[in-house]
Amino acid sequence: MNRRHLFRLSTVFASALLASGMVPAAAQGASNQPITFIVPSAAGGSPDVLSRIVTNQWAQNANRPIVVENKPGAAGNIGIVQIMRGNALSIGYGNINTLAVNRSLFTTLPYDVDKDLVPVSHLFDLYNVLIVPSASDFKSVRDLMTSARKSPGKLSFGASGVGTTGHMSGELLNHLEKLDTVFVPYQGGPAAMQDLMGGRLDYMFVNTSEAVPLIKAGKVRALAVTRLGKRIDQLPEVPTMDEAGVKGYEIVSWGGVVGNRKMSPEQAKALAADLDKVLQAPNVRESLQGLGAQPVGGTPEDFQKLIASETKKWAEIIESSKIQKLN
Repeated sequence: MNRRHLFRLSTVFASALLASGMVPAAAQGASNQPITFIVPSAAGGSPDVLSRIVTNQWAQNANRPIVVENKPGAAGNIGIVQIMRGNALSIGYGNINTLAVNRSLFTTLPYDVDKDLVPVSHLFDLYNVLIVPSASDFKSVRDLMTSARKSPGKLSFGASGVGTTGHMSGELLNHLEKLDTVFVPYQGGPAAMQDLMGGRLDYMFVNTSEAVPLIKAGKVRALAVTRLGKRIDQLPEVPTMDEAGVKGYEIVSWGGVVGNRKMSPEQAKALAADLDKVLQAPNVRESLQGLGAQPVGGTPEDFQKLIASETKKWAEIIESSKIQKLN
C-alpha cells in the first residue's frame, strides 16, 4: 500500500476527529480509530451488500476499521438523520430515495439535503428489472400495458416500501403511459417477492442484484430493464424499457457517500479521491458488476449535480402523477 496515500487519509480523519472533540490532539496521528459508516436500510438489501463491498476494500486501503451500522426505517430518513447529527467523521450511504425522491414525497423531512449534508462520492449506478411471475401470461411489456389499459385499476405491483425505486419505477411507467394500476407497499422486499411468485401481485420492479438469481432459476420472468440506451451484461437477452416500447424510460438506482456540514470541502474532496481508488480496485469492480452495479466515482461537485437533477426530475413526476405525500 502507498505510504503517502495512507498518511494522507489518516491525516484527514484525524483532523475530523480532532475538530469534533472526540480525541485529544496528541492522538490525532492514530490510524486505527474506527470509522462508522451508516446504511439507512436493513441488512441484506442492495444498499447494505453493495456498501460493504466498498467499505471492506476501503478499510484495507486505509488500514483502519470501518464499521457498517444499519439504521433502517422511515424510508431511510432515520439513518440520514443520524449522519446529519453526527460529528465531522459521520458518514454513510445516500441514494436516489433519501437524497432526491423523499424531498418531494414527504411533506416535511427531518433533514435538509442542501443544508445538512455534504455530497462526497457517487459510488455506483444500479438498475431495476421489470419482472412477472413465471406463470404469468405477460410475455412482454406491451402485453402488460395492453392488459392495464383494458382493465384500469386491476393490475397490481408491489415494492419493499413507499418511495423506493421499485415503487417509483411503477409510478414512472404509469406516468409515461397513462396507466392506472394499484401499488401495494410491503415491509421489506422478501414479502413482496413471495406474493409476486405466488401470483398475488402482477408485476414488480426489482434491483438487478435481487432479480437476476431468481430470473436465472426460472422463478420469475424478466420483461425489461430500466437502463436507457444499453442492455445490462447480466441479462443481455432482456430489452430495455425503451426498446420494449416505453420511450425515454430510465430509472437509475444510484447510491453514494454523504457526510454532514461539519465536514469541510477539503475533507470531502480527499474522501472522494480515496473512494475513487477503492472503486478502481479490480476485485471491487468485479463484485459490484457481478451484482449489476456500475462503479462511477467522481468529485463531490459531480455528485451534487446528480442530486440536483434527480430531485427536479422526481418532483415533477410525483406532482404530475398525484402521488399522495407522506407526513
